[in-house]
Amino acid sequence: MRKHLLYNFFNGSKDRPDAKWEDTTPNLRHFFRLLGRKFWRLLSINLMMLPMILPILIAVLVYMGIQTTPTQQTALFAPLYGANLIESTPKSTFLLDLFGTQFLVPSYNATGTYVAIGICAAFLALTFGWQNIGSTYLLRGMVRGDAVFLGPDYFYAIKRNWKQGFFLGLIDFIVLFLLGFDILYFYFRTGSFGNDVMFFAACALAILYFFMRFYLYLLQITFHLSIRKILKNALIFTTLGIKRNLMGTLGLILLTIINAGFVLMVAPFGGRLGFGLILPILHFPAVSGFITVYAAYPVIDRYMIAPYHRADSEDDDDSTTEKDNEKGSEADAGETSSTDPQ
Repeated sequence: MRKHLLYNFFNGSKDRPDAKWEDTTPNLRHFFRLLGRKFWRLLSINLMMLPMILPILIAVLVYMGIQTTPTQQTALFAPLYGANLIESTPKSTFLLDLFGTQFLVPSYNATGTYVAIGICAAFLALTFGWQNIGSTYLLRGMVRGDAVFLGPDYFYAIKRNWKQGFFLGLIDFIVLFLLGFDILYFYFRTGSFGNDVMFFAACALAILYFFMRFYLYLLQITFHLSIRKILKNALIFTTLGIKRNLMGTLGLILLTIINAGFVLMVAPFGGRLGFGLILPILHFPAVSGFITVYAAYPVIDRYMIAPYHRADSEDDDDSTTEKDNEKGSEADAGETSSTDPQ
């Protein structure tokens, strides 16, 4: 009975269908029950999501290997540093800490290093949408209780949304890059009113877009919508599903804290770049994706799917009633004709 376990781990679906008497209300109790039941399947999905994580890790490791030099961010750094060397006072030390932020930049032109980072970024940008579509399709199936076949379903979703998924993923990747760049850029230049405003504006936009990403790929694989309407509906759902969005965000924060605490706990034993990072990578992408899909899909179902089914069922009931009336009229007419003494 166990000889096909390895095959089923990667391909087959051993998900137990929800019993008819089981409460499937999308609350916390059902979430933990579903997470426990699907956890090992999530580990399988996580293996298919690693191409979204590995290019980032490789680029970071390559960048950390570049020889860097501190670069001052403000013209006040040099005179404050000199004054602090001549006479260190609490005031000069405070000003040096305030205006002494420096940014590490490469100190030499390492062409091979930049090419490697560029290849990682290009691969991630070109495949970002397809990878999100495939993983979201699998996670949505788990949340809905559908039978999930990892390999076939993953590539089926990509094939079905090939063109639109590419452009949506490219837009998503560019927006994430620009928001991250703006936050870092204005963070190191805070101090003036204009830069402070731009920094907080970038943070607000990042938070808004963070909630929108709960719905982007779910809408893309569930409905036939243009990219403009996907973005518009995702923005609307950030308000309609604010409670579930916040609960999903809380779950992501707790998951991140647990994994960060584990990394810090094993770091003193030499696990900074070894076992301490490997274990979170093996589950974090899939579990965090499961949390966001579980938080977002009931909102989409409530406002877009359920009304459609209700309207469709009402149309079916109306058409059935009309057919029953016609059949009743025909029967009455037949009885009349049969009893009519012609």
